[in-house]
Amino acid sequence: MGNKINPLGFRLGFTQNHRSHWFAQQRDYSEDLREDEKIHNCIENYIQLIKSSSNYGGLARIEIAKKIDLFNIKIYIGFPNLLTKRPGVRQEMKKLRNDIQYLVLQNRLSVHRELFIFLEKVAKPYREPNILAEYIALQIKNRVPFRKTMQKAMELAKEAGVKGIRIQIAGRLDGKERARAESTKQGRVPLQTIRAKIDYGYYAAQTIYGVLGIKIWIFEDEE
Repeated sequence: MGNKINPLGFRLGFTQNHRSHWFAQQRDYSEDLREDEKIHNCIENYIQLIKSSSNYGGLARIEIAKKIDLFNIKIYIGFPNLLTKRPGVRQEMKKLRNDIQYLVLQNRLSVHRELFIFLEKVAKPYREPNILAEYIALQIKNRVPFRKTMQKAMELAKEAGVKGIRIQIAGRLDGKERARAESTKQGRVPLQTIRAKIDYGYYAAQTIYGVLGIKIWIFEDEE
């Protein structure tokens, strides 16, 4: 498969489900879509703030469900103990809730919805591509050679029980003048098979040499 479509969107309705669940009239669709984007950015900025102070990582995905009177947000985290045991976490979570509540109130369709935020633990963190990508980015920032980091990430994914994994890193690797892309693969990763359950994640790592783009494809099973 070429680089023309997101692997998750390619399989919607077959092996992948939507991560936002709501219905809107045509005139209100764009407003709800912008609301989802703002909520995602707010949560990701909150996680980035925590990482800058404690090197915390482990955000797998975010699911949003909008109903007539309810607004549910589920944040799937690989290592919730590292987050919940931090000092001052209650105040930080309260601030996050207030920020999201402010974003929700800006949408006239969500004014009367009650907001709930849940933290869900991921059973196997290193089976999630976003968590693996964060792990690779953290290692690269600590000056670990990228090939060694990619090999270690594949070992962690294999221990988690995946059937195949592909990792690609693009940018000024090792501080070289010219940007390039390096990739490695272990096991099967059938991107053109729709019935194959493939999870995909992307992460941008900010280094002293510039931004590195990290892409990970994980083959879990075939239906």
